Amino acid sequence: MELLLVRKIYTDQSTIGQLSVDGLTECMTLEDVRRPDGEKVYGSTCIPPGRYQIKLRYSQKFAHWMPWLQAVPGFEYVYIHVGNDAQDTEGCLLTGSYNPTAPDHLYKSKIAFDALYPKIEQAVKSGECWITVEDSNEWIAK
Repeated sequence: MELLLVRKIYTDQSTIGQLSVDGLTECMTLEDVRRPDGEKVYGSTCIPPGRYQIKLRYSQKFAHWMPWLQAVPGFEYVYIHVGNDAQDTEGCLLTGSYNPTAPDHLYKSKIAFDALYPKIEQAVKSGECWITVEDSNEWIAK
């Protein structure tokens, strides 16, 4: 299975993207701030663009098996999980819906995650699952 995350909106508090699964739009994502290449602030920087394998790892924090992005340069334990704003992530990808009237915020996060997780779980158990993270050509700064 192939996931594609295209980052669409960049603010001084977060990065909003659109996640697709095998070419079909799945949900929106929220990450920490996009910084210039090579610049990282621990717990406050989105992951570098690239292609990453996803495996499952049990998280004590979430008390659940979580989608875990492998070999992210400069990061450890990057998960896809539930959350609503940049304070809910330390470099991870949050899932949900986006409302332009509430920038830097996702809603219905658990609903989005609960729809996505079984797809990733099945793909990991039956073969491989990958995510490609891209910055869009058009940065929309809010």
